[in-house]
Amino acid sequence: MSAIRPVLVVAGVRAGGTGAATAAAFARKGYSLALISRGAEDLKALEEELKAAGNDATAFPVPSYSATSISSVFQSIHARYPSPQYAIRAALYNASHSIRKPFLDITLADFHAAQETIVEGSFAFAQEVIPIFKRNEIDVDTGKRGFIIFTGSTTSIRGNTTTSAAAPAKWGMRALSQSLAKEFGPYNIHVAHAVIDGVINTPFSRSRFHDPPNWVENEDIRLNAEDIAKAYVYLAEQPRSAWTWELDLRPAHEKW
Repeated sequence: MSAIRPVLVVAGVRAGGTGAATAAAFARKGYSLALISRGAEDLKALEEELKAAGNDATAFPVPSYSATSISSVFQSIHARYPSPQYAIRAALYNASHSIRKPFLDITLADFHAAQETIVEGSFAFAQEVIPIFKRNEIDVDTGKRGFIIFTGSTTSIRGNTTTSAAAPAKWGMRALSQSLAKEFGPYNIHVAHAVIDGVINTPFSRSRFHDPPNWVENEDIRLNAEDIAKAYVYLAEQPRSAWTWELDLRPAHEKW
């Protein structure tokens, strides 16, 4: 990596989750961190925690993941991390919208909310990031101008009885990532999609899932955010001769 300070932009950051763990993992690799999320108070607390550990991190709260919000927040990111002192080299779209209801209980508002966060948000995020990557010099170690990863889930590849709002959006983001990987690979821009097939041990999931009772203690049946982050760093460091588009991650005993 050149003397220019690399920046990771993460959209969708929650304490104890994949976004926060990925930010910390990339910070250990020398990256500055631009953290995008709803919930300004929690995001600020995470920024302070990362700074206390000696990292360069800045919180950028947004009201939503609409295209308008994404466009606006990137103006703030550019002001905080200007070129040529900084270069956005990596990006993670980790934002999601959790909704599980029987189909006839899903409202149009539910459907639109999932589409806005997952499809519109990821599309707008990529439209901001990819032009930046195209201006970057090729990294001599990886052969990349930039790396962007989209966090998917089981519903990215398989619908179920209560996923009629989430699955179409997740499938859409997966299709977007594949299209981008094919279009921008020739520009030395690495696009990846991760299928997270299982429950991640986070404060949010611990508040929602209680079956089986011991799932938090049993690493055979759940994922760790820190281990997902390690996989994301691995993807970011892949050399140009062997890039992954899609990576699926699941605990050892997950039924699939």
